[in-house]
Amino acid sequence: MPQILQDLAAKLAIPGLPDWVGLIFLLLLALAALAFLLMPFSVFGVKGRLDQIEAQLEELRAELRALPLRLQDQPRPRSGGRVVEEDWVEPPVAPPRPSAAPRTTPPVPPPAAWPSENRRAEPKLDWPPRR
Repeated sequence: MPQILQDLAAKLAIPGLPDWVGLIFLLLLALAALAFLLMPFSVFGVKGRLDQIEAQLEELRAELRALPLRLQDQPRPRSGGRVVEEDWVEPPVAPPRPSAAPRTTPPVPPPAAWPSENRRAEPKLDWPPRR
């Protein structure tokens, strides 16, 4: 048996490459052919599932079409017996502010706050902690 593989490898040898490279290419080609032949079997049963999904989708569409009709037929619930329009109160109108002339100078910033002498402004660099 090894003699047959050696003869096959010698026949499939690609000049400039090791003898086993041709055998690997043949093996990859056989694997691709097998996948191409077995592919239709992975598709079996898809049509039935698609038909079921289509039926469910049609049921949902019919339900959505009927929903606005059902909502129009039902009386609207009232909150505590009062209608919203009767509860409406106009918001208070704010008095108009007097128009002031626009500012010509920028605002004066507050004075800078300097840290006190007993507080450190930079982080402590005590790493690693001393024992």
